Amino acid sequence: MSSTEPPATQSYDPPVSQALADFMSQGWDRRLIKPARLPVADATAPRRVRLTEAFPGRRLVVPAGAPPRRSGDQKYRFRAESDHVWLTGWAEPHSVLVVDPARPEGATLFRLDGERRDTDEFWRSRTRGEFWNGRRLPHAVVEYMTGIPCRDLDELGPALATGSLVLRGVDSTVDSKVAPSVEDVDLARVLSDLRLTKDQYEIEQLRHAVEITARGFDDVISEWTQVLEHGERWIEGTFERRARLEGNGVGYASIAAAGAHATTLHWIDNSGSVAEGQLVLMDMGVEAESLYTADITRTVPAAGMFTPAQRAVYEIVERAQDAGMAAVRPGAPFRAFHHAATEVLAQGLADLELLPCSVDEALDPSSQVYRRWTLCGTGHMLGLDVHDCGNATFDRYPEGQLEVGYALTVEPGLYFQPDDLLVPPDLRGVGIRIEDDLIVTAEGSVNLSAALPRTVTQIEAWFANA
Repeated sequence: MSSTEPPATQSYDPPVSQALADFMSQGWDRRLIKPARLPVADATAPRRVRLTEAFPGRRLVVPAGAPPRRSGDQKYRFRAESDHVWLTGWAEPHSVLVVDPARPEGATLFRLDGERRDTDEFWRSRTRGEFWNGRRLPHAVVEYMTGIPCRDLDELGPALATGSLVLRGVDSTVDSKVAPSVEDVDLARVLSDLRLTKDQYEIEQLRHAVEITARGFDDVISEWTQVLEHGERWIEGTFERRARLEGNGVGYASIAAAGAHATTLHWIDNSGSVAEGQLVLMDMGVEAESLYTADITRTVPAAGMFTPAQRAVYEIVERAQDAGMAAVRPGAPFRAFHHAATEVLAQGLADLELLPCSVDEALDPSSQVYRRWTLCGTGHMLGLDVHDCGNATFDRYPEGQLEVGYALTVEPGLYFQPDDLLVPPDLRGVGIRIEDDLIVTAEGSVNLSAALPRTVTQIEAWFANA
């Protein structure tokens, strides 16, 4: 913000006298203790080098974004753009990374300086003021923490010369300063390509997120009496308490779906009751402070024990997941685990006498009638985003091969809609999904969430011991 621009205030804010403005401009001690260097700082520099190698001689602009509007003048809590975090380790609103090979430092982090007191923005502005949004660190401190030179955000305009490539759709102010280029989409694509392979720091952060998530699931099961009393809302609230206690929050909107709600793939209302005869599908993940997220699904019987019909369908899904996870290994096509899982699901549907044709016919690409009850794919990449690397080159993901360091989910499911007359009455309104988080290794894969109860026997013991 230029010193000539008025601060971002609201109409209901009281007027400010010149005497108050003068008084607020003096008497501030800005000395701060130097924080520790970010654990990821040493990893981000090589990432930026790899990015510049893909765009030799080009200026690249990657914003963090700003808090999104909720309603009226209210904003959601800020969460930085994942590409920006991956390149900087920094998650502050309004910051912008500019990678410029023409500059000696190579990369510059433009941000709001915590030492500025030359305007009244710091105490008046509701959007960027420190008194409204929290203290900001001086540039020198952030430079030490990130290893990236910092400059004031007011200087960003001249740095955005013609020819810059911008990660668009993140910060409208940045978007408006640079004319769009057909190559902007390439920047988003390359960033996703680079993020496909996780380094050791990233794998450890994913493992940490999974561990917190497992404790969140345990919290829910330990409070199952309250779940039966209060319904899906108690599941959501209990899990998200753990997510805020040990992490940044949830990595995505939690799904707590009892009964027929489980047949809605992304049921996030979480407003229904939980009855003992139902199955409850819980798809939840904690986002660690580093912003890496877990993504785990467990389907459990509200009564603590599966009925024979529920058990039969659950074990089909369990076998499908077993087959899918066994297919996760380096060099395998990304879709191999999906095909392995769906073959088991299709056979299970045949065993339930639901398919209108043979298993082979149902699986044929010209048919796929089995998908009436499976609906979607069997997994996706995982990392800073729950559906990570979504802009990657199609030939690499999802049509490419798995590589060592890839992180992904395996999550087959069967969903029988409550009004589906082609399934037996005792299966209508039943939805079952099982999801775990895997890392591809040289030997095959590691299931980061293997410790969380998954089999019928384990889940029933989970309830019995709660």
